[in-house]
Amino acid sequence: MKAVVVYKSKSGFVKKYAQWIAEELQADIYEASKIDVNMLMLYDTIIYGGGLYAVGINGLKILTKNLDKLKDKKLVAFATGATPSRSEDIEKVKNANFTPEQQKYIRFFYLRGGFDYTRLKLIDKVLMNLLKLKIKSKNKNKLIPDEKGMLAAYDEPIDFTSKKNIEELILYVKAK
Repeated sequence: MKAVVVYKSKSGFVKKYAQWIAEELQADIYEASKIDVNMLMLYDTIIYGGGLYAVGINGLKILTKNLDKLKDKKLVAFATGATPSRSEDIEKVKNANFTPEQQKYIRFFYLRGGFDYTRLKLIDKVLMNLLKLKIKSKNKNKLIPDEKGMLAAYDEPIDFTSKKNIEELILYVKAK
């Protein structure tokens, strides 16, 4: 099996998982801007990782737009975000990013990442500040735990990455 891990990481959490996965599978690894579909054709297994923004997976189109060329390969996508792994949220992300047809060919995994406001670029900081204002405008007694945690993360970065989180993905890739 010749495998490649491709990733797009804005704040380092996706990159950390991509490196762990590539190491575990002895796979090649590339930042998404350094690879194209022709290079992907050289591999039997393609693993793509991107950060989760709202419900969109950053950079995923390299897989979805080229599915007709890649569907005979083992295709895996993973996304990272700061929220806990809940099946209803994962289904929402999967259905927002993959059509039912794409879901037949691409296996999706959610790997809990983190949030570090200091690593964001200006445009992302602006967007996150808008979210912060929206959350802060709510009645403090009506904030859900995720919102309270998000507000706290602006002041103190959070990192939920764990090598243990990749185990299911690794087992899936190694299965025949």
